[in-house]
Amino acid sequence: MRTFRIAMVQMNPTVGNLDGNVRQIIGWLREARKAKPDLVAFPELAITGYPPEDLLLKPQFVEDNRRALNEVARACRDLVAVVGYVGHGSMPEQKEAQSSVVPAGRHELYNAAAVIAGGRLVTTYAKWYLPNYGVFDESRYFHPGRRLPLVTVNGTVVAVNICEDIWLPEGPTRRQAAAGAEIIVNINASPFHVGKSRSREQMLATRARDNRVIVTYTNTVGGQDELVFDGHSVILDHTGDLIARAKGFEEDLLVADLNVESVTRARVAQARKPGVAGKTAASVDRFALKARPSQKRVRIVPASGSLADPLDEVYQALTLGVRDYVRKNWFKRVVIGLSGGIDSALTAVIAVDALGADNVLGVFMPSPYTSRESRDDTRELVRRLGIQMKSMPITPAFKSYLATLREVFQGAKVDTTEENLQARIRGNLLMALSNKFGHLVLTTGNKSEMSVGYATLYGDMAGGFAVIKDVPKTMVYALAQRRNRQGESAVIPKRILDRPPTAELRPDQKDEDSLPPYAVLDPILKAYVEDDRSVDEMVGMGFDRKTVLRVVALVDRSEYKRRQAPVGIKITHRGLGKDRRMPITNGYRGV
Repeated sequence: MRTFRIAMVQMNPTVGNLDGNVRQIIGWLREARKAKPDLVAFPELAITGYPPEDLLLKPQFVEDNRRALNEVARACRDLVAVVGYVGHGSMPEQKEAQSSVVPAGRHELYNAAAVIAGGRLVTTYAKWYLPNYGVFDESRYFHPGRRLPLVTVNGTVVAVNICEDIWLPEGPTRRQAAAGAEIIVNINASPFHVGKSRSREQMLATRARDNRVIVTYTNTVGGQDELVFDGHSVILDHTGDLIARAKGFEEDLLVADLNVESVTRARVAQARKPGVAGKTAASVDRFALKARPSQKRVRIVPASGSLADPLDEVYQALTLGVRDYVRKNWFKRVVIGLSGGIDSALTAVIAVDALGADNVLGVFMPSPYTSRESRDDTRELVRRLGIQMKSMPITPAFKSYLATLREVFQGAKVDTTEENLQARIRGNLLMALSNKFGHLVLTTGNKSEMSVGYATLYGDMAGGFAVIKDVPKTMVYALAQRRNRQGESAVIPKRILDRPPTAELRPDQKDEDSLPPYAVLDPILKAYVEDDRSVDEMVGMGFDRKTVLRVVALVDRSEYKRRQAPVGIKITHRGLGKDRRMPITNGYRGV
């Protein structure tokens, strides 16, 4: 039986840390070498990290990325490897493909995959389809590729493509398979949102089955600003059946022996011969390599990790996002304003799970309206988590602010201004602790609040990272309940889950005094913010027109607040960051 051994490296690079990423790649090469693979695959833009954004506008960064690739190539003396990097110049050209040193040049940029063997660059594949939607803006930086290199490695025909290229039925995969490719090595930086891992595998199974080709999908893992990459690298055979799956939300090395002979038999059975499309064959560059280890190999049957429940995946994404944002930005500790409410409680639990209790500081800042229940519940949460807490009452500062403003406010009614003063005092105190001790402030606002502006600019929005910014309030409760069922005992006190949500900025205040119930609000927000539904469509879904109009107006009027909010972790199909770029000055009222 003709087999091909692939090693897929699911690594966690850091954008811009070229030296660190190269060290990681070389370390993974050492690990992969032990398995005697025919080919080692690394993720999309593994050299630079993804997405490098406007670092790509710096010529020195691009040059340094090419030098980094040369260093990786020198470490591949006895290996064939596919490594993502930024290509530039006139690509792909035969003279570059045969060069032992990657040539310099300041021309077009490409999202590229280098095929390396024997310590040299053999050929380069440049990504064809450049996503320019949601969080992606690759067309801003890259030119599309239009060549199809096929590499024969130890008798097996391998084709390389990159991320978006495999999502399209008529993309490079079809042409590569028609030209004779038996294995597709697809390298990726595919970010997480709820349900993504399942839909991704369904698409890959379709692509493998339609083209009678083995598909290997190497994804990156880790947090990068608002994005979290979930890993879940996967291999599917030519029928679309799962061969192996890497772990979710952690680094992994997936090694598998692929039955290439089965691809040949299936194609013969269907009387389908490679290379039947003349136009496709004309665009192909072919390379032959031999790099099989001399020692005999014991057959590897990989264990496949399972996909977690969607809610568990969200929690893992939030934890990984916090850990990597703190670690990659050189912070050691975080500080969180604890209120006795569900949002700050969940944020604190995630932070402890991500960073450890010793690296989380809770700050309780009671006002004249803070209830005894909030005091008791905060103390109990802190005890269960084992974190340090400081209590800093804001009543003296609040009275001082009111005294300062008394003359200016004379004759004006008390309103949300006085409520927001309390939130802004708390924001000032948290930022003072951050400034003095170097702690990162984690904000605690959820997606429901951020969507409708139920948050105070320079108050509870003040901070460096918004952990649950993309988590609707109803999901906040679901995550808290799920986390409480793990371990020997609940970490979040039951009363925090049971009490009606309140900001406690005035006597007997409840969120529902200002907003529709969250069970009503969240589906409307999903329809409007994530699905772009019109008012009439939402009314047709069964929602009250007056409520819909009110929610839509709140969302539209609050864009200026969201633009000034800290970055936060994306976990839904359409988050409130780069996913949704609405104008602040906006006269459109499509109602």
